[in-house]
Amino acid sequence: MPQAIPRSSAVRRSSSSSRASLAFAALSLLAAATSLAAPDAPAAAAEICDPSAVPIPSIFDPVSPPAAEIETLSWLLLGICGAIFVVVQGALVHAIWKYRASRAPQTSSGEPVQVYGSNPVELAWTVIPVVIVFVLTLTSVRLIREIELTSPPEGSLKVVVIGHQWWWEYRYPDQGIVTANELVVPVNQPVWLELHSADVIHSWWVPQLAGKTDCIPGHRNATWFEARKTGVYVGQCAEYCGNQHANMLLRVEVRDQAGFDAWVANQQSSPVDDPAVRAGREVFLALACQSCHDVAGVSDGAFGPNLTHLMSRATIGSGVAPLNLDTLRSWVNDPQVLKPGCNMPSLKLDDAQLDAVVAYLASLR
Repeated sequence: MPQAIPRSSAVRRSSSSSRASLAFAALSLLAAATSLAAPDAPAAAAEICDPSAVPIPSIFDPVSPPAAEIETLSWLLLGICGAIFVVVQGALVHAIWKYRASRAPQTSSGEPVQVYGSNPVELAWTVIPVVIVFVLTLTSVRLIREIELTSPPEGSLKVVVIGHQWWWEYRYPDQGIVTANELVVPVNQPVWLELHSADVIHSWWVPQLAGKTDCIPGHRNATWFEARKTGVYVGQCAEYCGNQHANMLLRVEVRDQAGFDAWVANQQSSPVDDPAVRAGREVFLALACQSCHDVAGVSDGAFGPNLTHLMSRATIGSGVAPLNLDTLRSWVNDPQVLKPGCNMPSLKLDDAQLDAVVAYLASLR
């Protein structure tokens, strides 16, 4: 049966919206899975870490209707700006060549002849910019009305997104799923994201899927996309939110319907109860781990990512490293090594405790 979504007093639901940016994203590093991952996750870390395996995020390679609309407007803007550049630079080069000092007519004082006033020129440089601004305004308003919907598209998958310092929480209310950092969605189905923030302003932005949309404390915001192609699409928080803002990465995995259904079934299942790792579970419950992290039927933490199916994810630390035994052990031992300044402290476990906890977490597939 689907597990109920726990309520957290630490989460303040919020958001707002920002317009699509015309800049390129500079992000291509998001990490990977290993043999520890669930069967439907990528098999090897190299598959994810290889730049050719994950598309470089760009607004000029859209796979979703909102991103495609943004690309169209971007090309229009770049075309108009390019034409203005050519005209202005052409006039400048022409003036430099034709009116250089050796040929320019001069007065008796040696100064070039001054020309005062030209109604056609003044009219042109007034009317043309007004027309350009008017055209761009109308196209921008049309774009905003088309992609910034006020209600979910018909048949959409609803996901609640909560930005934290510095990770993402994803809740699927209709499926009873809570997960973190990696959003899994089906291909060719609208996805409606309800955006909130638990602390400061964040901004959800995967350039190939949709424009930037802010998560602002005390406000609810929303955005949507519909991926037309399976694959992994990356991005990151686009609003400075603290010292680990650059490592608050985004990863969206688009699967075919069968793959998505298999993922949902796995996420709805109870966590593995392996007698061989119960010693690690006891250490987990005896320390602060259980206060921060939720594991269905085991702990009810309210501050950190849900760990019920931790090993079904490809990355750790909101995408800063591929998830495998080595990175998991390093993270549990001292999270500051992989993500300096993150809010998870080191519990100073001895080797036996560390091995036990890592073995327990590795069983949560």
